[in-house]
Amino acid sequence: MYGRGGAQFSFGPPVTPEIIKNLLIANGVVFIAQLIGPSIGFDVTRFGVVQPEAVWDHLQLWRIFTYMWLHSETQFMHIAMNMLSLWMFGSQLALAWGEERFLRYYLVCGTGAGFMIATLPYLLGLIGIPSSLADIQGVTLGASGAVMGVLLAFSFTWPDRTIMLLFPPIPLKAIYLIPLIFLMEWMSSGRGGNISHTGHLAGVLVGWIYLLNEGRTPGAPTFQSLLHKWRRYRMRQKIRAVHREDRDLRDRDRKDDQDRDDKRRFH
Repeated sequence: MYGRGGAQFSFGPPVTPEIIKNLLIANGVVFIAQLIGPSIGFDVTRFGVVQPEAVWDHLQLWRIFTYMWLHSETQFMHIAMNMLSLWMFGSQLALAWGEERFLRYYLVCGTGAGFMIATLPYLLGLIGIPSSLADIQGVTLGASGAVMGVLLAFSFTWPDRTIMLLFPPIPLKAIYLIPLIFLMEWMSSGRGGNISHTGHLAGVLVGWIYLLNEGRTPGAPTFQSLLHKWRRYRMRQKIRAVHREDRDLRDRDRKDDQDRDDKRRFH
């Protein structure tokens, strides 16, 4: 949900572009193929998921693209939430950008995230970092990497637009959407689950780099602008600390003066 024009709110976009309809249909068709595939002798899921070992040891490079069209057959909420987010946020973006630009961005984010999912375990292994992320036989599937890129672009394009979340039902500005998602993932990371944190983060990073390189999204912050904001924040903190010290010193001086006045009064 997002506000349009003051306090007015609506559920979803006013218009669904053809490219969004086609993406929803494509994901739905693939999901049905996943369900019926094993019964006709072709496991679509096994063929298309990202598995680092399969991608780089056996050069099955198609997986970094096909994984983004697959979803868990046993957890319907997986595809439902991805497609809901794509419809709600992607529609506005496609209307503003044009369908060709949106599709290119969507595919780059999804494929870029797939590349990072397949590559990161090997990079961790090369530098000797023991981590569950270094599991080269682990599998990943889902459109989350591409969808996270869409959410990022939406938040950069309309940073001050108010979004009413579904879970939890609270309003917030679009620019805070991605940080909130990562915060919620971090808070729930100890409860198990099969969330691909690497895929989510990679989708955001790839989308961010793409938008900066494209140069057509003024709201996309650069590293230099973030560094400048961080320095300004640190400077403000130091100024506040100096003001607090001055205030405390003045309070102590006033207290000392008051104590001296009280002593004079009693003598």
